[in-house]
Order: sequence, then structure tokens, then C-alpha cells
Amino acid sequence: MLSSVLTMVFCLGALPMGPAPEPVAFPHFPSPVHACVWRNWTLVPTDRIASVLDAEPEAILALGRSMGLSEPPILPEGQLAQSYITIIRRNWHLLPYEQIAALLDWSLEKLDYALREGDGLFWWMGNYKPKLEPLHYAPPSDAAKARASEIAAVVGNAFPGGVDQVEEPPFDFVRQLSQPSSASMSPQEDSLFSPRFCFSYFGPFREPLEDENNPYPDAYLDQLAASGVGGVWLHEPLYKLAPFPWDKALAEGMEERLARMRDLVARAKQRGLGVYLYLNEPRPMPMAFFTEHPELKGIDDTGVIAGELATLCTSIPSVQAYIRDGIASLCREVPDLTGIFTITASESYTNCWSKYNGEQCPRCGPRGPVEVIAEVNTLFAEGIEASGTVCDLIVWDWGWSTKWAEGIIKRLPKTAALQSVSEWGLPITRGGVAGAIAEYSLSAVGPGPRATRHWAWAREAGLKTMAKIQAGTSWELGSVPYIPAVENVAQHVANLRDAEVDGLMMSWTLGGYPSPNLEAVTEIGRVSKPSVDEALQVVATRRFGKKAAPAVTAAWKGYSAALREYPFTAFALYRSPIHLGPANLLWAKPTTYRGAGTMAFAYPFDDLKAWRGPYPPEVFATQFEIVARGFRETLSALKKSLGEESSPALILEMGVAEACAIHFQSIANQSRFVMERDALAEAKNAAEAKTSIDTLESLLHDEIALAVRLRALQSHDSRLGFEAACQYFYVATDLGEKVINCQDILARWIPAQRSAWKVEDK
Repeated sequence: MLSSVLTMVFCLGALPMGPAPEPVAFPHFPSPVHACVWRNWTLVPTDRIASVLDAEPEAILALGRSMGLSEPPILPEGQLAQSYITIIRRNWHLLPYEQIAALLDWSLEKLDYALREGDGLFWWMGNYKPKLEPLHYAPPSDAAKARASEIAAVVGNAFPGGVDQVEEPPFDFVRQLSQPSSASMSPQEDSLFSPRFCFSYFGPFREPLEDENNPYPDAYLDQLAASGVGGVWLHEPLYKLAPFPWDKALAEGMEERLARMRDLVARAKQRGLGVYLYLNEPRPMPMAFFTEHPELKGIDDTGVIAGELATLCTSIPSVQAYIRDGIASLCREVPDLTGIFTITASESYTNCWSKYNGEQCPRCGPRGPVEVIAEVNTLFAEGIEASGTVCDLIVWDWGWSTKWAEGIIKRLPKTAALQSVSEWGLPITRGGVAGAIAEYSLSAVGPGPRATRHWAWAREAGLKTMAKIQAGTSWELGSVPYIPAVENVAQHVANLRDAEVDGLMMSWTLGGYPSPNLEAVTEIGRVSKPSVDEALQVVATRRFGKKAAPAVTAAWKGYSAALREYPFTAFALYRSPIHLGPANLLWAKPTTYRGAGTMAFAYPFDDLKAWRGPYPPEVFATQFEIVARGFRETLSALKKSLGEESSPALILEMGVAEACAIHFQSIANQSRFVMERDALAEAKNAAEAKTSIDTLESLLHDEIALAVRLRALQSHDSRLGFEAACQYFYVATDLGEKVINCQDILARWIPAQRSAWKVEDK
């Protein structure tokens, strides 16, 4: 339930709109209503779609069937709670807020909370909401009916068994991970790394302790333990777990959440696992809060939702007491909580220096970021000490300015450990373009100079050291359960072993699947210090058998080498279609969405300039083609080496590798599509135009083939397309829509271009 404070936000102002641009059109559908029905067919009950669109259920069913959709599935209880981000994303350009909320059966207050605080989805969506009038059903016109029939023919040809019919329904992997497993490995008491923890593969990043959520079922904990994982983590604002002194309603439901946390801690402890809590505190409050408590106000949010939030100033004694007492209360309520890790810069407006503009605060400005950030972390330590419990404090240097780091580290409490992203700062050259790693990466093997420097300062200060790595996957490709570049992972951890780093945080919200990657981390961490080759051989033998192990380890090395060609830039990770792959639509006419409005987690659109960062367009596309080709060739060699040797585990492993190759090839295709579309617009003669048109036609056919193949893979592996914090990037009907989109361009736009330039088919 939402607190009075957050309810106040909605009552005093509208939901965030940003610049409120015009929505994009989806001309491959007969109407926006058709698009809405298609996109929600397998995710929202038909009755609710009908209610939102002011239609009878029979009319919605008829509309869906007219486009070749089968009977809508019966949705399992609780699935809506697992897919609300997927639903919000797909309706962002179709429905206004009121109808999105109705589709989810949410209040507007709950949607507002998800957009601003609970999920921060407004940033994920590009900091804008298209301005839309309510969408209402109307009987389709004859032209709409004819177009729907064309769609049905396209769908029937591409997906004879039904585009929405899958062998393994969405989220079936949750059922699989919740079932007892026979997986086991040697005990991990001998590990050189402690702790070693990761995030749930499917648990929600937000509100993980609500009654419908269980991010860590017993069987899943068993499988993580069998993979050598030593702990798990979750995230919850402090005001949901401890009294909030200025508004008791904000902590409503606290006792129930604490009870669920105690239950998780107890179940994990039975399996030798610790539980860690991520805190990013104190959370900013809406301006309405500061109308009643102006003395607590720090600086205004000038970023995501400018002018609507402000910090609780941590230089104020009562705010300091809230942090200290809140941590003490939490630790007393959950006395076996293993640890807390903190982020104090970049992620949210917490302390006044968290977004680098603390000079605007009359209290924190003169004190400076070093003193303020070190103090906030010291308050956490004081709260733990006051509780009388044994709880580790891990201070993460995420977002700290280089100028701040040494001073902060030297001021941290001696009971803390200093955590740093291992690979940050690594110099790379990809496609002749020099750069440095500035995000999570499996394509670069750490540690890098930043982490090495910070760990040295930590050791000088008497602190333990932690490496933040991504063992399973990273935002280089977030829509697969793991990237099978196992050699890169093993070599990275071997380097950390040699650097005598104390512990590992092995994943952010992605990468928590019980994968060969996690097992490789475990093997490398043994006291016997096996080589990378020895560790890979052990893991491959355990998972796939002695006969297949040599071929599998060779494949892991091949995938690793291919991934090292990835054109790494944060722009590709956060702006490009890398996570959507062939589910991202192509646009015959350039959209007007550019820069910050293109987001990898929502709609990357067609802004190649925003996707590629420092890489020239040709280099960007070529590098992804090199990565894709490396994965394809390695997979082909693996299949040839295996011959008749196969198993369900091997089939799934090869499917993951193929999905990776498809995503990498698709972003290359989409980049080239934009390049050729723009070249066509600048063509000086028919010969130049024909070259571009022929290339565009080939790219469209290739994207269709990739979408069809990825949909077939996902049909048998519900893990594909999913990530815990983003939920499903795509489902089967999204890949079907891409086929419709491409066929529409082939049928209408390509012939129009040939006619305009008077050039024949190739």
C-alpha cells in the first residue's frame, strides 16, 4: 500500500510527462486498437483488454483472430505481477496513463510510484510519455479488415504452428528453478573468496518482500548453493523496513516485510548462504513532504524528474539519526542478516553530493563530497554496531568521482569492506577505436586500473576488498540467462585471485542463473588454485559429461574470443537495440526520437548516432558482425565435434549461444538498415539508389529470418528475452510483430522506392 506522502505526490500534480512528444505510429497495423490487441494478447486477460478499450470481449477476440492469433492463453495467477514492466513498455506509445493503469488493474498512485520511486521506470522509458488520447474500440473498417487478413497470411506463412503458440510458456523457468534438483558439487568451505553473492535470476528488483513475490524459493537456493554461490541479495528502501519518523504511514506493511526477510534469511542460512541487502539511502522525498518539513530539505532533483523531488540532507542531525536508528532497528529485527552494501553516488538523489552538485546545499556544500559520503557510510556502520548484531558493511565506490575516492576510503570505518567494479577503466581497442571500459563487461578481462588503485588505498586503510563482477551476463546482452564466454569469466576471476581480492559480488540484477559461468568462478576460487583450463574442464565434465567436455571447453574459448571484439560503449548498452535484438522494429521513415529519448530498455528506435558512441557507423556494424560470426562459427564447430553426442543440457546451452549470435547480428543489421536508409535519402542517381534499395531489401529478409529463428528458440526456452529488473524484453508476439513490420516495408515502401527511382528488383 502506498504511503500518504506518495499519494500526496499524485494528488498535487500529474504523473510525469517530460516533453510529452507525439507518439510514433505503427503503420504495419490497421489501427492503434489492432496494435493494442496484438501486443497484449498473451499478457493481459481478454476481459480486461476489452474493458480498457470499451469493447465486448467477443469483439476483442474477433479482432485478434482476424490477425491470425490463436486462442488467448489462460494466464497463471501472479503472472501479471511478474510482467507489469513488459506491459507498460509495450503500451507506452499506445495508451495514456489511465488506460495503462487499468490494464494492470493498478491505481494511478501505484503507477506513479513505479515510474518515480519504486522502479524509476520513467528514466528507463526515456524521460518522456507520449501525449495520447484514450484509445477506444470501434468496429474495423473494410480497409482495416483487409489489412488484418494480410497480417494473418504473413503470420500463417512465417509461423505455421501459430505465432503465439509456444512449447514452454513465459516464466516456465521459474517453475523449473523452484523444483528440487539433483545438482551438486564439492563443498565450498575451501574458497579463497568470501563472500560470493549474486541476485535472483527472476526475483523483482523492486518490492521483493511483497506477499506475491518470492525471489528465492528453496529449490532455487539449493541450485545456487550447488553452483558454489555463497549468498544472495535483494533491494528495498530503508523506509519500508524501519520506522520513518516524519511519516509513519511510509513504513506501512513493515512488519510483514520484515517477517518475510527473516524467513528468507533462515532458509538461506540452512543452505550455508548469506543474505545481503542493498541500500541507497536516504531516499529523496517529494516536494510536498518538504512543505511540512522544510528544515530537512537538501537539494532539488535536477535530473530524472526535475523539480519534483529533493534530498533529505544528511548534514542534519535528525536525518543522521534516522539513518543510524533505522539501520539499528533493521539489524535487530533481522539479526542474522549477513550484510548490507551501499551505493552513495550516481543512482538516486540520496545525500546532497550523490549527483555531484552538493555545492547547492548550504550545509553539505562547504563540507564537500569526501566528508559527506564518508559520513553517510559511517552512519550505516554505527547503526550496525548499535544493533549488537554481526552484519557486514560493504561500501561500493560506484559513481564516486576520481577526485573523491582516496579521501572517502581513508575515512571509512575499519569494519567496512571496499567494493569496486573490477573491470572499470580497462583500456580497450575495438575496430581500431581506442576507449576504456566504463560499465559492467564480460568482453574485457579485469581487473582495471581504477579498482586496483582503490583496493590499494583500502588495504592501506585496513579495509577488506571486494570485486564487483558480472559472472553470468552483463548489459552487453541482458536478455539471455548467461553469455557462454566462460573463459573470459574464469580468467577474470583468476586475475582477482592473484590480486588477493577478498570477496566477490557476482551480479547486479542480471546474471543470477545457475550457469557454467558461476561454477567456473567457484572452481577458480578453490585453495588449490586450478588453472583456467583445469577449471573449465571440471565444469564442462560435470555439466555435459566427459566425452563432450573437450568440445564444450573449446566452444567457451571461441565465444570468449568473439566477445572480446564487442564494440564496447555505454551508449550501446543503454541506447541500442542490443537487448531487444530482432524484436526492435525497423522504420522506413526516420522517427523524431533522438538522444535520451532512445533507451535500450524500452524503445531504441532508429538513432544509430545514439547507439554507437565513439564508433563510426561502419565500424560499429562491422564489429557486431565479427562478434556474431564468431559465435556462429564456434557453435557450428561445437556441433560438428559433438556429432551424435547430445543431451537436453547441451541443446539448451547451444540455444543460448545461438540466441547471442542472433542478437549480435541483428544490431549489425539494424545499424546497416539506418545507414542505407539515410544513404538512399541522399542518393544522387539511380545507381546509388538501387544499391541502397537492394541492400535494404536483403536486410529486411535477414531480420525476418532472425526473428523467426529467435521465436523458435524462445518457444522452447522461456529464459530467452528475460531479465529480472526489465522482465521480458520480448515475447513471441513481439517477434511476430517484427515479421509483420518487415513484410509491410517490403510490400509497400520498397516497391515505392523502386518506382520513385525507376529501378528494377535485384
